[in-house]
Amino acid sequence: MSVYTPVSEVELKAFLEQYDLGPLESFEGISAGIENTNYFVTTRDARMVLTLFENHSADELPYFLDLTAHLADHGVPCAHPLAARDGRYLLELNGKPAALVQRLSGRGVEESSVAQCQAIGAALARLHIAGQSYPGRRDNDRGPHWWRETSELLLPKLDEADADLLRAEMAHQAEHRRDALPRGVIHADLFRDNALFDGDTLCGLIDFYYACNDALLYDLAVTVNDWCADDDGGLDAERSHALLSAYKAVRPTEPQEGEDWTLMLRAGALRFWLSRLKDLHFPREGELTHIKDPEVFKRILQRRIADESALRALWEGAK
Repeated sequence: MSVYTPVSEVELKAFLEQYDLGPLESFEGISAGIENTNYFVTTRDARMVLTLFENHSADELPYFLDLTAHLADHGVPCAHPLAARDGRYLLELNGKPAALVQRLSGRGVEESSVAQCQAIGAALARLHIAGQSYPGRRDNDRGPHWWRETSELLLPKLDEADADLLRAEMAHQAEHRRDALPRGVIHADLFRDNALFDGDTLCGLIDFYYACNDALLYDLAVTVNDWCADDDGGLDAERSHALLSAYKAVRPTEPQEGEDWTLMLRAGALRFWLSRLKDLHFPREGELTHIKDPEVFKRILQRRIADESALRALWEGAK
């Protein structure tokens, strides 16, 4: 979430006239994240987040907005989109598709606790269950095809060691298929800054704009990679056990998911290493932007490769 498309007070007031939310009181750009333009907006009657979509077309966006409405209506804590007077969630502002969603209380997590990991594991499982009844479908646009295209773009920019690591992991992933894994709606980006907590109480999940239909295990692996990683990239056993056990208590996993657990941990690390490398070497211009360090996910990938036996034991120990 950054500011690539500035919005003036006059422009925002005109946009808000399409809603029954009362007069504008304040607004400010949000610098965290990297994909869309976001503002906190407060009116007399509501506290909201305004998003201007920089990379998605208007045709793509109903999947995300209808999904968050569906999940919220099925008990998953997330920000419900706000409808304009004509019933639409999606409008346009400054030439970009735009939407308002509820601003949830709480704040993102910097250092995750065991209790927070437990809450996230249970919430992710509920999301996966509720998503089974969502009729929309969207392919993962950051899946293996994107990995291949992005790798080809990045390899000339990398030093020899990083290029060798990337080629080796791409080859490893290409040797395996994940067609047999349970599939459904996934968040695909459930990092610590995309969940809001008040202490150890989960207030809600946010930023569903990578959501898609893919392997549920991949989503769980992406989440564990961020919430349970130590500074050196390894997984903290206590936090990992709490998250996995809470997830499995809500949604029991299948034997094939245990078989592919380490593969998906590596896949999740690869995907985010690639995206951060791309942001570093091919940055986009923006008024407020935030580029995250790709070295974090390089270390995570290296540890997932080195720690395979321990990671399998961790999965088996979470009941």
